[in-house]
Amino acid sequence: MTARKTAMAFGWRVWGLGVIALGLVCLAWGDFDPGQPVPTDVPDRAALAYVAASLMVIAGVAVEWRRTRAWAAAALTAYYALIVVVLLNGRVVLAHPAEFGAYSGGAEQLAIAAGGLIVYAASAKIDAALATRLTRLGQVAFGVCALLFGGAHFFYMNLTTPLVPKWLPPSPEFWAYATGFGHIAAGIAILTGVRARLAAILLTAMYASFTVLVHAPMLLADPSSHVNWSENALNIALTGAAWVVADSLARPRR
Repeated sequence: MTARKTAMAFGWRVWGLGVIALGLVCLAWGDFDPGQPVPTDVPDRAALAYVAASLMVIAGVAVEWRRTRAWAAAALTAYYALIVVVLLNGRVVLAHPAEFGAYSGGAEQLAIAAGGLIVYAASAKIDAALATRLTRLGQVAFGVCALLFGGAHFFYMNLTTPLVPKWLPPSPEFWAYATGFGHIAAGIAILTGVRARLAAILLTAMYASFTVLVHAPMLLADPSSHVNWSENALNIALTGAAWVVADSLARPRR
């Protein structure tokens, strides 16, 4: 990869909207996002939840404005990488090292951080060589997350299959396995650089389809569920992160 700044197309806007949506859901419920497992005995937990939610909303809105995009992406990357992934989800991994869900759950949050790192690298006034290294770090992190997402489909096939609409041919089991393999293949492609952009584009399309086929119908069936709202917001953020990765892998225009 040559030393150049990556030009962002549209994925950064979707990524920012996803973070805003996550923050708004937290504000509405007065609680942390389920992917941010803060212990219930933490002092002033409710107040901290509002602070975290406000950070996500304010920084997410700032991402949508080009003049503040770099610092907002940096703030969200630091929050998700250091606090959400390392501190909160790291504690879960240490407590349950044999449970695959502990790793795949943390990967959802790491994928958001990876998207933020790439957005920062493309937006900040930093050396092109440093931007290239940070972009590649974000791509690698996202590729690893894709592998963990795919593994989760197979480890928890009993939970994945019921999410697929029964009317979708040929069968829910087929799509549960297909999307698992798709995640793993995409992760390998992004990590190796072989058809990496195509893989990221297909992941973006797959995540977008999850909103239409899985998460939105679940929300309509039970609009009072915090989890359903959170899953919809999370899927928007992951769609944006995958889109950001795809943008970052585009060849520069001549």
